[in-house]
Amino acid sequence: MGIPLASESRLSSLNGRTPTIATLCSHSSLQIFHGARREGFPTLGICVGPPPKFYDAFPLARPDRFLSVANVKELPKATQELRDDGAVIIPHGSFVEYLGPEAFTTMDVPVFGNRAVLGWESDRRKERDWLESAGVTMPRLFEDPSEVRGPVIVKYYGAKGGKGFYLAKNREALEDFRPSGPYVVQEYVLGTRYYMHFFYSPIAEGGYRLRHGALELLGMDRRDEANIDELYKLGAQEELLKAGIRPTFVVTGNVPVILRESLLPRAFDIAARIVERSIDLFGGMVGPFCIEGIMTEDLEFKVFEISTRIVAGTNLFISGSPYSDFVEPGLSTGRRIAREIAHARAAGRLAEILS
Repeated sequence: MGIPLASESRLSSLNGRTPTIATLCSHSSLQIFHGARREGFPTLGICVGPPPKFYDAFPLARPDRFLSVANVKELPKATQELRDDGAVIIPHGSFVEYLGPEAFTTMDVPVFGNRAVLGWESDRRKERDWLESAGVTMPRLFEDPSEVRGPVIVKYYGAKGGKGFYLAKNREALEDFRPSGPYVVQEYVLGTRYYMHFFYSPIAEGGYRLRHGALELLGMDRRDEANIDELYKLGAQEELLKAGIRPTFVVTGNVPVILRESLLPRAFDIAARIVERSIDLFGGMVGPFCIEGIMTEDLEFKVFEISTRIVAGTNLFISGSPYSDFVEPGLSTGRRIAREIAHARAAGRLAEILS
């Protein structure tokens, strides 16, 4: 048996009823609703203002009904309505960022996964402690800017889709950075970026086994970033700034990729270490997560961060990926989430996957 995450009182809204899969109408909601419907769950779209019209263009991914709020931060006021609906909230990047960490962690509505992970992911220093203590190689972190000798990237805390990130090719260029919130200065590693979409189930009995449950690889992508990309970033940024253009790292799209098969054992080993360490630190993360890193020319994989929920790169694989097709043809991450809830409910183990 895994580690119980949710209290009986929090799960009481689900007693004797089919859960309603609910999420914010943004980010990866189409595949979440689509996957839930394929598994036989009712769905609820949380939206700001009137229901978004674009859902009408995708009837197989349109939620059964909508809950409209004036502002995402006002969602806690709808707690009782969500509980009355038997809602299970599926978190994604936009949901967490717009609602805010404190409100998200305290809402008295069942959430898929362990919401305690947010405190470790949203604080980049705690995230680093977690990953390094799991034996994962990371880019160097600079506490003292005077120690910077080569290129670095400055990152803000939280799930901001790359917004506000700043690239400096040396210490002098770093002095031009004007922060607008908590940030870290990290070594900029040259190599190929990979975003690996894993899924951890504490209740699975087969597959790539861990201490409890099993690990799956459901897809992999790279990111298109607004107006700067790849190896010419360092020089491009300098010239663009001279022209009065401030480059950004805002993610605008995703591109599917696959990893050399000989590197897959290393990828699974990194993911397993991270999951096992999460169990020791805060009871474990559950469900989808994305390991984001750089593969150097020496085939060393350096992890620069982790997203502990479904990521937008999984939207590439609504009908399956080259990896998930080896698990089950046509399996999306959205459907895999719904199936985990269905299996846990049938086994009486919802407390191990909801919080």
